Amino acid sequence: MNIHEYQAKQIFAKYGVPTPRGIVANTPSQAVKNAHELGGNIWVVKAQIHAGGRGLGGGVKLAKSIEEVESLASEILGMTLVTHQTGPEGKLVHKVYIEEGADIKDELYLGVVLDRAKEMPVIIASTEGGMAIEDVARDTPEKIIKISVDPTIGFSGFHGRELVFGLGITDSNEQKKFISLASKLYQLYMETDAEIIEINPLIKTGSGDFLALDGKMGFDDSALYRHQDIEDMRDISEEDPDEREASQYGLSYVSLDGEIGCMVNGAGLAMGTMDTINYMGGTPANFLDVGGKANAQTVAKGFEIILKNPNVKAIFVNIFGGIVRCDRIAEGILEATKIVNVDVPVVVRLDGTNAPEAAEILKNANIKNIITATDLADGAAKAVKAASEA
Repeated sequence: MNIHEYQAKQIFAKYGVPTPRGIVANTPSQAVKNAHELGGNIWVVKAQIHAGGRGLGGGVKLAKSIEEVESLASEILGMTLVTHQTGPEGKLVHKVYIEEGADIKDELYLGVVLDRAKEMPVIIASTEGGMAIEDVARDTPEKIIKISVDPTIGFSGFHGRELVFGLGITDSNEQKKFISLASKLYQLYMETDAEIIEINPLIKTGSGDFLALDGKMGFDDSALYRHQDIEDMRDISEEDPDEREASQYGLSYVSLDGEIGCMVNGAGLAMGTMDTINYMGGTPANFLDVGGKANAQTVAKGFEIILKNPNVKAIFVNIFGGIVRCDRIAEGILEATKIVNVDVPVVVRLDGTNAPEAAEILKNANIKNIITATDLADGAAKAVKAASEA
């Protein structure tokens, strides 16, 4: 689950991670009221969407008067903001964050993510703040510092010293402030079950203080039951409605831009299925894992969600029966044909537990647009062929 910048900064405040003052607004008049409340003579108007690159897309602008705050808020609220993370369809802006201006002397990057290879959190820092960290990694990888932190030990002084020396922070006062901030960020990451924390940029002010000028946080969905306060921050308007609907039925669904719908059990098999479709010359329209507790109703719901995508020209059902019995999937396919108008070819490969019974169910159903396959390669090839002929 992702949250907005202003929500991330609310969490930062609880852990003593310093940020500029700001107030969220839903209307231009609220934005003006917020600017008055913050005081000063310069403000930043920031679009609040679950995506990075907002500034490059025109979603972060500087206002030097109250009138400009109102004008910029009117411009940004209701706009469809397109960034490198939203895709070409963009995201509709429902909220803006009005933030006080800051004295920026330097811009850094600081983040915490999970290193799956090392099986521990890694703190990432760079002197190239304000830039996409992916671009820095590609063009000047030597400017990225990575510090792995063993959770059994936690963040220690030597981690902090390695960070400040790597960033070229030589003032002892500034070193202490940065190490303190990094320590708090690591604590925040661990205690909230975050998957990612990103501050880009982390600024150093003229007085040598460090402030989180931006804030991005994502959380492990499976741990949200431990953090009701964070789960309450969920903004469903920012989430894909089909993905949200699928999760309510225990389905893992991600929409893609291809033309072959996929229904598979198990994330590994799902990835292998999509790779094989690509290898055979096709393009997957989605990732859909029905999981280990699928029944006829959830399979039918899976078909319904897949077929909402108008680009789908064929569906490939690839099930290896273990916990999920193949006959249960076959019954779900038949159920789907009764509930949903399945008007595209459906290639079915079922193997494992009760596969013979499943084959008999499908054979007796006598549904003309169901095509059986013997294995993964055969199924992927038939799905690609069916999509090309549709």
